[in-house]
Amino acid sequence: MSRARFEKPGRKTALAAVLLLLAGLLAEPGLGQDRLERPGYFEVRSASTRLIGGVHALDARLQLVLSSEALEALSSGVPLVIELQLQLIRDRRFWWDDSEAELAVRFELEYRPLSQRYIVRNTNSGDQDSFATLYSALNNLGRVQGLPVIDDTLLEPGDNYRARLRAMLQTQQYPAPLRLLLFWRSEWQLQSEWYEWLLER
Repeated sequence: MSRARFEKPGRKTALAAVLLLLAGLLAEPGLGQDRLERPGYFEVRSASTRLIGGVHALDARLQLVLSSEALEALSSGVPLVIELQLQLIRDRRFWWDDSEAELAVRFELEYRPLSQRYIVRNTNSGDQDSFATLYSALNNLGRVQGLPVIDDTLLEPGDNYRARLRAMLQTQQYPAPLRLLLFWRSEWQLQSEWYEWLLER
């Protein structure tokens, strides 16, 4: 898959899209009763780590189904942020287990109506890809391969560690009034259960 760089939309365009979303959510409930609603869900189907050059790398398969409201926001020009949260937990026999490291990787999903393309951007690295369909964009997001997590030398020698992963739709990037409104809407509370496994060393 080829990588490409795209010009990022101006702040005015993004702000207008957010305001449009806010206006739609504040509209009378009866206006949207005839619309087919889809709740959406996130699921971690599998996850594991492997050592590559002394660095633990993550492989995972995710099922990412967006809700009707999230899909409508995306098509209206509101970028969505999908966050992967990974935790490493050190097992301790005679004390509480210790959370050793946490990693959050954010991916921004955006629709460009002029080109009719879906853009997926890793906000940690800045890398981004372009897709012709939403299905292919979400399928790409759901296939994590060889994502660097932590150098093995940073972990205690001989200790056992557990890793766990979850995916969630992040809303912290939106203006405060919109965040407050989305907090009370189940269609935006998309978050998978934790998926846990033993870290191979």
